[in-house]
Amino acid sequence: MAKLLYISANPKGPEKSKGMQIGEAFLQSFSEEQPDIEIKRIDLFQLDMVRMDAELISARGKLAGYGMSFEDLTDQEKSKIIKMHALAEEFIKYDYFVFVTPLWNLSSPAVLKTFLDNLFVTGKTFVHTANGPKGLLEGKTAIHIQTRGGLYTGMPMAELESGDRYLKIALRFMGIRVLDSVIAEGLDAFPKKAPEIVEETKARAIIAAKEMARKPVVI
Repeated sequence: MAKLLYISANPKGPEKSKGMQIGEAFLQSFSEEQPDIEIKRIDLFQLDMVRMDAELISARGKLAGYGMSFEDLTDQEKSKIIKMHALAEEFIKYDYFVFVTPLWNLSSPAVLKTFLDNLFVTGKTFVHTANGPKGLLEGKTAIHIQTRGGLYTGMPMAELESGDRYLKIALRFMGIRVLDSVIAEGLDAFPKKAPEIVEETKARAIIAAKEMARKPVVI
């Protein structure tokens, strides 16, 4: 049975978040194509994650760069590296990933960066080779649903958008196939048109979900 991880990063919750409403339309459409899909939802604003602080950076350096063992870590370092690896191992169990985020100040909410930081684990999601890093999560597929207050696509502001761009880079680094993002923009620039924009984006999300569900994954 295939598994899908739905990752949202919006403190408003599904009732007020336009992006999450679009995300629900995506999930319903995906489920219609794959009725047996196992879906898990996680809210990054509620998820207990370790952050890249001095202890976690030290632990990673000792294990990777300096070739030390787990027993050489301090108790605090052990606790944080265990938590980090557990999150990465949980992520690896899934076949499909749906990220739903708003664009805040040209990027994504900081909790998304923290989440991605926890996934960069050597030997689990990527390895170093003579030709550079190689992602280990090939055969998995991801898509990003993003809401934007302003207009970016085809506009001068496009080059300043770094939320969708960075997420795609991070996922591809880990070997994940990333599909074209589903974007709703102009929600703040044209507030009276927001309902129309959301409905139009839901329609595109439904199509994208069907296409994603029909793409084979390696299980």
